[in-house]
Amino acid sequence: MTEELTADLSNEFLSSARVFAWSVREIMERAVLREVAGDKLTFSQMKLLYLVAHTDTLRIGDAAAFLNVTCAAASKAVDKLVRRKLLRRVSPQEDRRTIRLALTETSRRLMEAYQRARDIRARAAFDQFAPEELRRTSELLDRLAGAFVAGSSEPDAVCMQCEIYFRDRCRFGEFGRRNCFYQRHKSQCHSLTASGASEREVE
Repeated sequence: MTEELTADLSNEFLSSARVFAWSVREIMERAVLREVAGDKLTFSQMKLLYLVAHTDTLRIGDAAAFLNVTCAAASKAVDKLVRRKLLRRVSPQEDRRTIRLALTETSRRLMEAYQRARDIRARAAFDQFAPEELRRTSELLDRLAGAFVAGSSEPDAVCMQCEIYFRDRCRFGEFGRRNCFYQRHKSQCHSLTASGASEREVE
């Protein structure tokens, strides 16, 4: 007999999801960052470094959406990381809304150290579960998240929700009818590269 979906069960699941989200944020992200960088880097700054690592040409509006701040605040965040030599401007741009940035050797080493420390802590937690359990749970979370947003007023919206956990195939994007920012950016870069190659051939 199928168990009825009650308000209590719904609340129990949402409570568990909330606690899980908190543990990822506070233990797997912020605590690991403090371990690696002390108080020298905020998690928002770490997110911005990750965004730059996966994009070359970046619009300030995209950085603002990613950090959930205003364009002015995003611009200041970029400037601060440039001054601290954690980001570098590759070349000047006439369009001030678009910037070309790259990681420095210091920020690249910092991100690698963060990734290693996070992987070690994740393995310690995940080792008590079978890989198949983790895969099934991962898919279930994607399906549930997709069910929440699929009926929203913004179908096919550009999505940056994975933040620092980009993956080539995102089930949430499929279930939730979202367009991945990283995939869109990659496609645009490929198009521009192909276009530039064609123009050079014509010349």
